[in-house]
Amino acid sequence: MSTRSDAAPTRGASLLLLAAIVALALNLRPAMAAVGPLLDLIEGATGMGSTAASLLTTLPVLMIGLGALSIRPLRRRLGERRGVLLGALLIGGACLVRAVLKDTAGLIASAAVVGVGVALIQALAPVVIKRAFPARFGTVMALYTTGIMGGAAIAAATAAGLAETVGWAGTLALWSAPAFAAALIWLAASRDPAAEEPNRAAVVEATDPERPFWRQGRAWRLILIMGLGTSAYTLVLAWLPPFYIDLGEPRATAGYLLSGMTGAEVAAGLMVSMTIGRFPDRRGPILTALVLALLGLAGLVIAPVSLAVPVVLVLGLGIGAIFPLSLILAMDQIDDPARSGDLLAFVQGGGYIIASLSPLAAGLLRDHMADLTQAWVLMGVGVVLLGLMTLGFRPGLPKLR
Repeated sequence: MSTRSDAAPTRGASLLLLAAIVALALNLRPAMAAVGPLLDLIEGATGMGSTAASLLTTLPVLMIGLGALSIRPLRRRLGERRGVLLGALLIGGACLVRAVLKDTAGLIASAAVVGVGVALIQALAPVVIKRAFPARFGTVMALYTTGIMGGAAIAAATAAGLAETVGWAGTLALWSAPAFAAALIWLAASRDPAAEEPNRAAVVEATDPERPFWRQGRAWRLILIMGLGTSAYTLVLAWLPPFYIDLGEPRATAGYLLSGMTGAEVAAGLMVSMTIGRFPDRRGPILTALVLALLGLAGLVIAPVSLAVPVVLVLGLGIGAIFPLSLILAMDQIDDPARSGDLLAFVQGGGYIIASLSPLAAGLLRDHMADLTQAWVLMGVGVVLLGLMTLGFRPGLPKLR
């Protein structure tokens, strides 16, 4: 393996690496997104209540957060190439065992393992992107996040139909195949020097912070922005289909609504990818996305059935833009790829821990109130707070250290 820090991929290698990044991204949400449309079947087969069922989303998100916070020693020990590969293999293995581990304990344990795998990829892939595509970082990062949402859309749209053929457990297990395929593509693509840091020990020594991130207020604000924005995503990912099933909509319709929302997220991610270079001040795009998300949440409270399609599309456009924009905002704060990866791990770690609470809170509300309306209201308040914090990130701020 090359040890050159300035190694640049050839055009063919760049395309293969880009394909690997997209393939990995497509596998970061299906293990969670396929659960919502099947939740009534899972609850019926296992006897889970809403609070316990919420752990199938809460635990992966929590593990993503905890894994991101510990990613620096893992990167030192594994390196980016092996760390990402391990993440893909963990996702594939955890999905596969769901074919046989169909009880509550097995589903919850596999959800935790999925979270560890996703944590490894989400913490390490952006570092690879920033190193391999420095001039197109914003565009490739938006494409990567679009792939994440695209995987969720496919899982949500196909879950109900696949369950009729192979059962709910088989549907969850099928997602092991694309995860293992992504691992093989990554294994081939990551042979390029640009996919690996030049020298892990040297990088760690060179990037030791002058000040820990936990002592820098702006890093904590980034955590809150990431946490509140991701909370909106995890909340609707877990509970939008059950919400519509509770309102009397067929399971397939509920799945299609979630798929439509995630499809809108993909469109929003693509729009961010194509336009973000025109906005050095990220606040305008972020605030626009927040307004769309707030309108969508209001629609879920006021007219969830009569305006279901426009409501989920507007909500998806908002949430779909918030996610890549919050990642780009965090990566803007530091120029060095490895150091910015450390910041992103810190921000994602705290952010995903915050985000893991929203599905759990909604499950508690559903158990005690048989209604998710208050969950949408509380999320709307969080979106407003997110907007207020975003206003402080004006262009020209000194870089974090």
